[in-house]
Amino acid sequence: MARTKKKPVVVLTYGTYDLLTAGHVEHFRDAKAMGDYLIVGVSTDEFNAIKHKSSYLTYEERKFVVESIRYVDKVIPEEYWEQKPDDIKKYNVDIVAMGSDWEGDERFEKLREFCDVRYTYRSGKYSSTDFRKHVDEYTKGIEEEK
Repeated sequence: MARTKKKPVVVLTYGTYDLLTAGHVEHFRDAKAMGDYLIVGVSTDEFNAIKHKSSYLTYEERKFVVESIRYVDKVIPEEYWEQKPDDIKKYNVDIVAMGSDWEGDERFEKLREFCDVRYTYRSGKYSSTDFRKHVDEYTKGIEEEK
């Protein structure tokens, strides 16, 4: 009797991933543990502009860094708000995993009609927002000294 090959469980997550912290890596680790294959949607520079976000690193630089993380199997560009259902279908996604700070957000909860939606624990120990503020303050201090 021939064995049937089990379909790998595909997990998908999204983010800007500028100034990566240990918290981001923990999220990737925990998301990957939910399945067999982790796809990360990295927001493009153009999409970040629509979201009124800026990054220190370009999309290509952020993509390169995220691709270098051992838990990540594939990186795709996140280019528009309504992309998530399209990606779920295109990549046969079983689970969308987001950080617990997004829990209850309708943008992710509505994806339950297409796949499972789960949240990784966010301890609050690592904050990219706080890290960015620190970098901004440090840079401003250097510029003022000139």
